[in-house]
Amino acid sequence: MLYVNGKETPYRPDMTLAHLLEELGYDTKRIAVERNQEIVPKSQYETTRLEEGDHLEVVRFVGGG
Repeated sequence: MLYVNGKETPYRPDMTLAHLLEELGYDTKRIAVERNQEIVPKSQYETTRLEEGDHLEVVRFVGGG
């Protein structure tokens, strides 16, 4: 299992962060991701391989004023 914003999400050994975000419907241009309490740079989403038990927090940017 992985944990995304506190919810259990199935884990697959070949899964990258980019793949997971796509599956969950996130627009990577408008989010920030923290993995196990460390920010993941957008440039590393494609190469970041997820591991069993990872905790991810995904934050969406919202415009307004």
